[in-house]
Amino acid sequence: MNRRHFLATSLAMLSQPLFSTRTTASTSSQWAAWDARVTPPNFDPATSNPWGLHPRFLPQRVQTNRALVPGDIHVDAVARYLYFIEDGGTAMRYGVAIARGNLYEPGVYTIKRKAKWPRWTPTAEMIERDPDEYAQFADGVPGGPTNPLGSRAFYLFEGGRDTYLRIHGTPFPRSIGGRASSGCVRMAMPHIIGLYDRVRPGFTAHLYPPERLLTATS
Repeated sequence: MNRRHFLATSLAMLSQPLFSTRTTASTSSQWAAWDARVTPPNFDPATSNPWGLHPRFLPQRVQTNRALVPGDIHVDAVARYLYFIEDGGTAMRYGVAIARGNLYEPGVYTIKRKAKWPRWTPTAEMIERDPDEYAQFADGVPGGPTNPLGSRAFYLFEGGRDTYLRIHGTPFPRSIGGRASSGCVRMAMPHIIGLYDRVRPGFTAHLYPPERLLTATS
């Protein structure tokens, strides 16, 4: 699908910590402990907001304007929303941050992998663009609460090619609603933890251009 056809057919369808580089292997028990560490006490997705986000960025169930494919993800880069499409004409809507400047890459991608508390390695382009910030992490950063990919990640592919774009948790939740990343879509860590088990490899992620609006009703 070319970008023009993608835009014409899809846009109307939706109503500062330091990073450790120690190479310790994480376990499922560590994952559970880390989940608890990044999840607010008595967490309620609709109301818990220790980060001071605008209330519209908290998870909400909304109506979709058309029958979309259940399981797919749509990212409205203007409003900073991620929609997870459900059966019955509804979607769960989450606040997100998108990439800064021209690093955001709209398009249609396949989610071919997902991971809990993933390891992060900056790309060669990131290191070349900002060696002072990224070169020190060239060998990768183990998973954990201060890892840039946060608690969960969905890996976006074009065909069999890893684009190195991710939808992932972030240790910087106050960035939600802004433009902050080096290409990825960021979510608050408890929000993506709640979404994680509902997303299966093979689903499609639609990332819309930052100059176009989607339409959804809540």
